[in-house]
Amino acid sequence: EVSTEDPETAFRTLANREDLNPEEGSVHHCLYQFTHNEKLTETNKLLCDVCTQRRNGPKKDIKSEKKYVYTNAKKQMLISLAPPILTLHLKRFQQAGFNLRKVNRHIKFPEVIDLAPFCTAKCKNVADGNTQVLYSLYGVVEHSGTMRSGHYTAYAKMRSMNNRLSDLVLRGQSPQALETEPAKGQWFHISDTHVQAVPVSKVLSSQAYLLFYERLL
Repeated sequence: EVSTEDPETAFRTLANREDLNPEEGSVHHCLYQFTHNEKLTETNKLLCDVCTQRRNGPKKDIKSEKKYVYTNAKKQMLISLAPPILTLHLKRFQQAGFNLRKVNRHIKFPEVIDLAPFCTAKCKNVADGNTQVLYSLYGVVEHSGTMRSGHYTAYAKMRSMNNRLSDLVLRGQSPQALETEPAKGQWFHISDTHVQAVPVSKVLSSQAYLLFYERLL
């Protein structure tokens, strides 16, 4: 879908992202970098259909005679629809020459995360006036080992059922109010058939590979 918007508002977010100052090596920093405003210049210029039509005039019968016009542009990836369940997949490998190696660096992630600085100001399922889009952590997948072999374990939070979240998933109803605190519950570490209760501090110190958040309504 292509739409024409006011350049002054096209890149506006629900909350001021410039106030973030995210810590390097954190999920906030990853999201900040992923949604960074990029300039497309030189060999990355954007093909402009309007400019091309202006230059070529009326449509020609021979397509090969058409000269395409490329122009400087800005590009930014923002969230236009806040999901009921947020899944973050951390890239845990990097290429070194012809080899792939695992990245074991710890990435900091919060128990409650606000996506508002990464959402477009016209986010479809956020109530008017809301400047927060909060999510609560409920699951983590961790991988130990190397690229060739290893073991997956998980952390899961046992908590009370959120009926309003079910309404959002099943009926697409936009939340009118936000809870600012995650539901109380107990965290468990699951490794094959072994299940053990753990504190949230152990969860937040894990080498996360996949993060699962549910929207706070």
